Amino acid sequence: MQYIVCDQPGSFSIREKEKPVRQPGQALLKVLKVGICGTDIHAYGGNQAYFTYPRILGHELAAEVVEIEDHSNIDVGDRVAIMPYVSCGKCGACRSGKTNCCSSISVLGVHVDGGMQEYMVIDTSLLLPANHLSLDEIMIIEPLAIGAHAMRRANIQVGETIVVVGAGPIGMGIAKLSQLAGARVILMDMNHDRLNYAEQELGITYVVNVRHQPLESIKKWTNGELADAVFDATGHKGALEQGIQYMGHGGRYILVGLSKGDLTFNHPQIHAKESTILCSRNANRIDFEYVMKALPAFPSQSYITHSCDYEEINKHFESWIKPDAGVMKAYLNFDK
Repeated sequence: MQYIVCDQPGSFSIREKEKPVRQPGQALLKVLKVGICGTDIHAYGGNQAYFTYPRILGHELAAEVVEIEDHSNIDVGDRVAIMPYVSCGKCGACRSGKTNCCSSISVLGVHVDGGMQEYMVIDTSLLLPANHLSLDEIMIIEPLAIGAHAMRRANIQVGETIVVVGAGPIGMGIAKLSQLAGARVILMDMNHDRLNYAEQELGITYVVNVRHQPLESIKKWTNGELADAVFDATGHKGALEQGIQYMGHGGRYILVGLSKGDLTFNHPQIHAKESTILCSRNANRIDFEYVMKALPAFPSQSYITHSCDYEEINKHFESWIKPDAGVMKAYLNFDK
């Protein structure tokens, strides 16, 4: 079978290896589609914080079951979504139900090899039956689950005002899911096309270009009270450090994007607001299940803008990661 490996920053190779052999408790899967996300882009660019090379990337996956032992709700031939977070089940985080931040977590495509391969074996505990969804819908469950987890971490309530900084796939997911949960959403970015998409396809009423005095716009829309919760979905150091200014007194600041270095906050500023600063990492099964129920209200077809067969990755990947490429969500097609 063929697979794609990121040998080093800026380099993909397509190679051959034997099809993996399923062990007890595992399923053999035929990979059908692999979404490209910020983690993959950062790994390709050498800017991923939890990464070593060479590595098979890919953790946004739609797959079909080829082999599986007796299982209560999944059979051979079923389409499945995959939770790509392998936890130990024993540490303090796991015992408290926070498997998403297990002390020895292995994320597919980051700490261990991921889904950019024709076949893979996965523990059956990480599979979710998804025959009722299209392959495109299955593939975007994971990035939307990241947003759902962040929203749950923030304990968003009906009627609250939130600011989402960053209109990429994760930020769009946070914005739309929060809107569906009854929040008033303000979405910020510097990309005019993405903000237009948010307005026209997602129905986000309040969008602001960060180049055009965003703080003044937020003050205007909130009568000076600012936001109950602010989400950073950029991972950009400058944005992460500035986001606190959009949060009102008594508010929450949720760091979803990951920066590789140190962050600096002004203590009097965060202390005066009695700020709650939260980090949000990965997602749990409850977040995946929440997204799977919410998908009918999400414009999945327009969310996916680019694709190619996996053999053409070197032809397209460099162009996809350019800021002006107009890419919202791209995927590699392994469905041959």
